[in-house]
Amino acid sequence: MLERTLFSEEHEMFRESVRRFMERELAPHHEEWEEKGEVPRWAWKKAGEQGFLCVAIPEEWGGVGADRRYSIILMEEQARLNLTGLGFALHSDIVAPYIHHYGTTEQKLAWLPKMASGDAIAAIAMTEPGGGSDLQAIRTTAIRDGDDYIISGQKTFITNGQTADLFLVACKTDRAEGARGISLVMVEADRAGFQRGRRLKKLGTKAQDTSELFFNDVRVPVTNRIGEEGKGFAYMMQELAWERMHVGIQAVSCCEAALGWTIDYTKQRRAFGKAIIEFQNSRFTLAEMKTEVQVGRVFLDRCLELVLEDKLDTTTAAMVKLWTSEMQGKVLDACLQLHGGYGYMWEYPITRAFADARVQRIYAGTNEIMKELIGRTL
Repeated sequence: MLERTLFSEEHEMFRESVRRFMERELAPHHEEWEEKGEVPRWAWKKAGEQGFLCVAIPEEWGGVGADRRYSIILMEEQARLNLTGLGFALHSDIVAPYIHHYGTTEQKLAWLPKMASGDAIAAIAMTEPGGGSDLQAIRTTAIRDGDDYIISGQKTFITNGQTADLFLVACKTDRAEGARGISLVMVEADRAGFQRGRRLKKLGTKAQDTSELFFNDVRVPVTNRIGEEGKGFAYMMQELAWERMHVGIQAVSCCEAALGWTIDYTKQRRAFGKAIIEFQNSRFTLAEMKTEVQVGRVFLDRCLELVLEDKLDTTTAAMVKLWTSEMQGKVLDACLQLHGGYGYMWEYPITRAFADARVQRIYAGTNEIMKELIGRTL
């Protein structure tokens, strides 16, 4: 593989500490978490104690104040071990930036230090049962009543849904408007009328507490709104490019790991008197995958450089999400096939990775939506 130029020696030292922490403290428990459908709070606390949550948030708000390359490293190492139950990236690099970029001083002080320490877990509630990727079709309402909003509606597919203390909820504050009627409102989990629904049973990412949420006339103060009223859709569009880069980071790192597992397996596994890798079909398949993964890595790293320069446009972010997630599906399918029958056994990492990866083409906007966004620029 080509040498990467994105990281300095200091970044790689950070990577080593992250890798040791995840291998020793988290990976041994992941199978248990898959069975329970939830990552326990102690794992969040340990990550917070190590400074691995909200690393890009400034120190004055409880974070580390590091550049986004540190966040990228955390996502890469999590993907390398296929620790898909950890909702750290959503908490640290999706919810926390909304509060940091658009929140008031009071909101930042109230939540960011606790999120960085792992004392509070955060989630974002956008998707609704009838809406999917169409965020403009949000039906959950936040109706003004004096100094409060009264929130009513339902959300689904919410990561960290069973454990979160704080939900950033996309609501319609003006039902007569489309995108310009959407606002973002923070809802604490202990608010009267808020109810967690069932923990959803999924094809993959089984350790992730993906849930339904119900808002039954939940009263929150207007001061819980993030940013300006009616600007929620614009804020989401601004932040979604970075969220789609998360998909690319996870996809390419997972593919690199899967390729390594498969090369090792095909060297050890024998059939008809020789190692699987000695068959031309195996070598050619692996050669094709190695090439595709390298192409994906170079494209992704260039786009990550643009992120760091604040120059990545939304169309290119959509291309990253589309191409890398499609590549991931293709690569993991080929890797699983080379494992033969063992590729269908849950105890093998390739099996878990194959199941977990399927959602990559769906969330952060389906790949069909990505094609539509790209197509509009033609």
